[in-house]
Amino acid sequence: MAGVPEREDKVSLELTEEILQSMEVGLAFRDYSGRISSLDFHKASSYVVTASDDESIRLYDVSTATCLKTINSKKYGVDLVCFTSHPTTVIYSSKNGWDESLRLLSLNDNKYLRYFKGHHDRVVSLSLCSRKECFISGSLDRTVMLWDQRAEKCQGLLHVQGRPATAYDDQGLVFTVAFGGYIRMFDARMYEKGPFDIFSVGGDMSDANVVKFSNDGRLMLLTTTDGHIHVLDSFRGTLLSTYNVKPVSSTATLEASFSPDGMFVMSGSGDGSVYAWSVRSGKEVTSWLSTESEPPVIKWAPGSLMFATGSSELSFWIPDLSKLAAYVGGRK
Repeated sequence: MAGVPEREDKVSLELTEEILQSMEVGLAFRDYSGRISSLDFHKASSYVVTASDDESIRLYDVSTATCLKTINSKKYGVDLVCFTSHPTTVIYSSKNGWDESLRLLSLNDNKYLRYFKGHHDRVVSLSLCSRKECFISGSLDRTVMLWDQRAEKCQGLLHVQGRPATAYDDQGLVFTVAFGGYIRMFDARMYEKGPFDIFSVGGDMSDANVVKFSNDGRLMLLTTTDGHIHVLDSFRGTLLSTYNVKPVSSTATLEASFSPDGMFVMSGSGDGSVYAWSVRSGKEVTSWLSTESEPPVIKWAPGSLMFATGSSELSFWIPDLSKLAAYVGGRK
């Protein structure tokens, strides 16, 4: 699309523990008057979108360090937001408590393209399939709904016994629904038959917050309100590691994110801090303390040595190359 910068496919530096430990805020936007509740990177451009408690949706271009657009959703509020395949079209959930419809919004001209009605309580999970025009939502009304962006009516409905966390794998062939201490795996083409596999997360029965696949689909993570981040083999269901942070309140969401290579996991914490662990060793690599009292939302930029956190401000974290002995030594 014209005017949208293309993302480079290759990362010039491989992500290592040393590079991760060197990362610091390289760019921040501090003009929010409410906490950021959600952020998303577009997969094929340098665009980022945020949703915040000040009832705004903001579109940024990271390559030029600019906020391109701010759209207010005063009538409905805004909670979760995700890009579609188009870099200026998003789907978002509301936060006003009286209309739980999901909305397909064009940021170009601030027009609603479609409403997706069906949920009767707050939507707490939203995942778009990167290969197809479908998406999945989970709500406190204890339903999970499958949607097609081109149709207003829900394409599938699952009833659950708890707060659901949902995610598609990168291929769009499998989706997962987590609640009540278990992760249920569904074939996207035959979900009516029920889960084809059910994985336990070791007796952690606290509310599921976020479930995600690594980019290569081999791993998945689940966060819970008790402050646990479980990492599993997504084929066998083996629990590989559990990382622990401060618990979060029932109204907050503990978000974690795989690095693009799947070798590291980043997570917020109930005390506002950010932690990083090595998937291979299971050990903590580094942490960044915070004066905030709620967990930040956190996402890795696709194929990049950068991640973003959202709290009372939007921060982009990049390596400080001056701290890297190997890099500095190689420049002499």
